[in-house]
Amino acid sequence: MELTVPRRYCGPPASGNGGWVSGALAAHVRTAASLPAVGVRLSSPPPLDRPLALVADDPDPLTATAVTRLLDGDTLVATGTAVAPLDEPVPAPADVDAARAAEDRYEGAEDHPFPTCFSCGTDRAPGDGLGLRPGPLEDGSGRYATTWTVPDDVDDAVLWAALDCPGGWSAGIAGRPMVLGTMTAQVFVRPEPGALAVVTAWQRGADGRRHRSATMLHVGGELLARAEATWITVADPAAVRPAARA
Repeated sequence: MELTVPRRYCGPPASGNGGWVSGALAAHVRTAASLPAVGVRLSSPPPLDRPLALVADDPDPLTATAVTRLLDGDTLVATGTAVAPLDEPVPAPADVDAARAAEDRYEGAEDHPFPTCFSCGTDRAPGDGLGLRPGPLEDGSGRYATTWTVPDDVDDAVLWAALDCPGGWSAGIAGRPMVLGTMTAQVFVRPEPGALAVVTAWQRGADGRRHRSATMLHVGGELLARAEATWITVADPAAVRPAARA
């Protein structure tokens, strides 16, 4: 089985958007009632426009869970596995009006490390990316929020992409470029195309180059999906490129 990341779904110009790639991989991970979420670890920048192998290892004898690997030749791009539900308490979600006001404070409008990003890039044509503009709320809580009109082609990969970048901005990506390292998400209900969603994000702490965030997506006040992520700072955004395949 293979997975190709079309160039449309880039994050940095030469590699895939971490949330989209994680969600596309997660769609191939078998979950269970006791393991309803999927955890993905990105090991190298996902290359664009070339087939990547999807390989499911045999289940672990102790946990009965299998690891699904995404491979670019001999290079490990990402791994995904079913995990326990996300149960950390979450703050109140932003409402639509507060989220729209927060978009006016989107730091990426002035300085974006990856303006090509499918999720939140400022160089994308209208309708080509998700057009997210997560900005800080005015209440001093440290939460970030943005609205999102769910597109007609929403699937697991697009939904994970919507949960991805707001967390990065809440973790402090402005002025400190970061890439997604790990992402765990649980989708309760996929939103309907055309729905007006609110994505709320907040920081969960930091340790050296690693910064943790969480996001949740609501429609009409109903929680439809949530995620937790780890972000890794990079010295040079231009250096985020896949390894060349021999």
